[in-house]
Amino acid sequence: MLIKSTKPKKERNPAETREKLVGATVSLILKQGFSATSVDQICSAAGVTKGSFFHHFENKEAIGKAAVEWWGEFGTNLYAEAWKDAGLDPLQQLHRMLDIMSGFTQSEEVCTCVVGMLSQELAQSHPAMRAGCERQLDVWTANVARMLREAKAKHKPKSDFDPVEAAWFLQSIWQGSMLIGKTREHGGPAMIRRNIEFARAWVEALFAKAKT
Repeated sequence: MLIKSTKPKKERNPAETREKLVGATVSLILKQGFSATSVDQICSAAGVTKGSFFHHFENKEAIGKAAVEWWGEFGTNLYAEAWKDAGLDPLQQLHRMLDIMSGFTQSEEVCTCVVGMLSQELAQSHPAMRAGCERQLDVWTANVARMLREAKAKHKPKSDFDPVEAAWFLQSIWQGSMLIGKTREHGGPAMIRRNIEFARAWVEALFAKAKT
């Protein structure tokens, strides 16, 4: 008589399973937010068992933090195309970053951000999630502040400005535009693109004779 083993099957590729779980979580958050997303939905979308889920993540908040980190790294890699040429004028690098941002809005799908969504949903109730979102917002802002600082050193500004404060202002335009853009009645992707162009004009206005 054939006796089946009672030992649980090991995952064939734990790293791949984890990646599927995080990817499914990111997709669900973008579609419906974090609160409306359940562990069962994540497992179903990833095509894995709940046992596999809890092998990798202690709870839903743990995979939420992993989704924020994944999204931050994913976004930074995309934005890095703007400054990969170290010899390019820093102001031109910033304009390339604005081009990349505008490119995210070219489809008619809702343009949104995992970090922004979770900041809105969970910052006041989940300190660990708030800290994770803050780290990713800091990374984006630090990159923009660096380009502004270098541009300020190369080009004469019309008036003095703090690169970090200016970067947070641009961050606020970006995140706020995506928030409002989720309601198509107020313009959707087209409105976000217009706001990016307003931001571009504002950056240009900071400098006296910067040729970009």
